[in-house]
Amino acid sequence: MTDLYVYVLWGILAILLIIIIATTIRIVPQSKAYVVERIGAYNRTCNVGLHILIPFLDRVVNKVSLKEHVVDFAPQPVITKDNVTMQIDTVVYYQITDPKLFTYGVDRPINAIENLTATTLRNIIGDLELDETLTSRDIINSRMRSILDEATDPWGIKVHRVEVKNIIPPRDIQEAMEKQMRAERERREAILQAEGKKTASILNAEGDKEAMILRATADKEAKIAIAEGEAEALRLVYEAQAKGIRYINDAKPEQAYVTLQGFKALEELAKGKATKIIVPSEIQGLAGLVSSIKELVDDDKTEDDEK
Repeated sequence: MTDLYVYVLWGILAILLIIIIATTIRIVPQSKAYVVERIGAYNRTCNVGLHILIPFLDRVVNKVSLKEHVVDFAPQPVITKDNVTMQIDTVVYYQITDPKLFTYGVDRPINAIENLTATTLRNIIGDLELDETLTSRDIINSRMRSILDEATDPWGIKVHRVEVKNIIPPRDIQEAMEKQMRAERERREAILQAEGKKTASILNAEGDKEAMILRATADKEAKIAIAEGEAEALRLVYEAQAKGIRYINDAKPEQAYVTLQGFKALEELAKGKATKIIVPSEIQGLAGLVSSIKELVDDDKTEDDEK
């Protein structure tokens, strides 16, 4: 029996030793912090690593996560400056920077942040009208972040961002806004169509103008080309005539050749439509001579016919 008691005693001592070691040695993981009290009073904050506690005197009262937290709060009813009640829900991004202040600064810190967010949101929206509320999210987010960050400093909390997630106006306001949006879209569509027609008309007019200018330019160039061609042809004709005259003068023709050419010229004049022809005296003499010769030739032909 004595040996049994000894074994039981050693077993109890071993269990007590394990309990003491388990309560004495604490390993703090990454992104964690342990708040330790000694005899009911704050003693220290244990960060990452191995820490030794005094058994039965030291105890861990809070295990704090140092990661950034995201809290999505339920929609809150708020009233705008123009007395429109709407539902707005927010998302808060915060991080614990001082585990001691977070543990002893406020009771239920998350609930405190939610209430502070709701009251701050009501104060900000109360100074804005409906249209400003819908178009000023960045301003609302910035003001809320600044106010919440300043208010949560004594709690060991750093507010990084505050985002307005949804703004839900009353149903009648939504319907009115939808009608206004449809009217605005129709107005913009009408303006775009009118501008399109205007642009098309301007482009058509400019096209017609350019076409007329091009046609006029083409006609002008064609007439110039025709006139230049005719002038060149006349120049070549006159040059040819001048060369012919020069060749004749160089050849020094006899009087008979000149007279013959005069007859040819007279013949060409007689073919025209003129009713009067002025014949030089030399040509008249020659014409009489030609008539006499023709009469003699005709008499000879008659006598031959009679024979």
